[in-house]
Amino acid sequence: MSGWVEVSLGSIIEVIGGGTPKTSNPEYWNGEIPWLSVVDFNTGLKFVSDTEKKITNLGLVESSTKILNSGDIIISARGTVGAMARLAKPMSFNQSCYGIRNISNISDIEYTFYLLKDCVSELKQITHGGVFDTITRETFNEIFISLPPLPEQKAIANVLSSLDDKIDLLHRQNKTLEAMAETLFRQWFIEEAKEDWGVIPFEDFFDFLEGPGIRNWQYTNTGTPFINIRLINEGDIDISKASFISDEEANVKYNHFKLKEGDMIVSTSGTLGKNAIVRSYHLPLVLNTSVIRFRPKDGKSFSFTYQYLNSKLFVEQLETQASGSVQANFGPTHLKKLTMVNPPDEVLNKICNYTDCYYARIKNNSAQIQTLEKLRDNLLPKLMSGEVRVAYDQHDAA
Repeated sequence: MSGWVEVSLGSIIEVIGGGTPKTSNPEYWNGEIPWLSVVDFNTGLKFVSDTEKKITNLGLVESSTKILNSGDIIISARGTVGAMARLAKPMSFNQSCYGIRNISNISDIEYTFYLLKDCVSELKQITHGGVFDTITRETFNEIFISLPPLPEQKAIANVLSSLDDKIDLLHRQNKTLEAMAETLFRQWFIEEAKEDWGVIPFEDFFDFLEGPGIRNWQYTNTGTPFINIRLINEGDIDISKASFISDEEANVKYNHFKLKEGDMIVSTSGTLGKNAIVRSYHLPLVLNTSVIRFRPKDGKSFSFTYQYLNSKLFVEQLETQASGSVQANFGPTHLKKLTMVNPPDEVLNKICNYTDCYYARIKNNSAQIQTLEKLRDNLLPKLMSGEVRVAYDQHDAA
């Protein structure tokens, strides 16, 4: 391939280490400087725009953490290796991550982001550490890649970016639709609720099922995947992180626990209330412990179900009823103690008539996201290897 050169990955990037201000010093924390850890960007989204924790300028100055620029790349280097994102604004970061910056006139930052995504599996294969998988600065020097000329890098990145831009737009549309549905739910079911509506047991409206304790599972990507908390992320289910059981066990022993499209799943321990809607592209999928499956008993009030189980009202109920001295958790026994306001049929129908269309659009957008992600992921290794070439202005390479 004309113009492509064999180089080490480490030779075309700048690797920047992070750090953590002393947690025992309150003067270092709760400031205005975003401080990244893997939980902030292990979302599957291209950009990270905010962080759970923030530090002060004193914390920045008196620790080994550094500020990455807007557009730089953050990649997790320990434990969950290979999660990555680009920064939407300047941020600091901890020592379990590396900041990655391109080298001017050698590599393009957008291309570098996709190149790293393509190299993640190789990075994982050469991790170090006895307890936690870890990549070091030297790890990047152990991977060799074919690097196209800078103009071709930008052309390749433009193709992949256009797909990610469409994916990002659909995600933002879904967030807007969810917010609209939430506003209507809160107005009609909470703010305008009438005293004469009365209450009913939670179990009268919702059918719920706790998963079994699956033991005979495997990491290999064969058989039937089963759900657990770590798969629930940003309201979606990341099947790529699933473990599997044999199809025979799924269809016989655990057939009762197989999920259906439209089911709502909610985490029952740790971070209570993490939830997602089961989509057709998640299936087949089996329920497991630490997650409960919900369906409306009337078989039609799905959008009301999604809103109720995603509301602060429900999370507050869970936190009130949950047990456990070390880690809060709840199960069917706790759910049977809950009650809920019983809206008249006309109110319930009104809520569903409006929000059903929102969730139909969300469902359609989610299917488009899935299609675009598959296209991007199929193109990625072919573009990075030169198997598929992209036209670019040859004069720019001169």
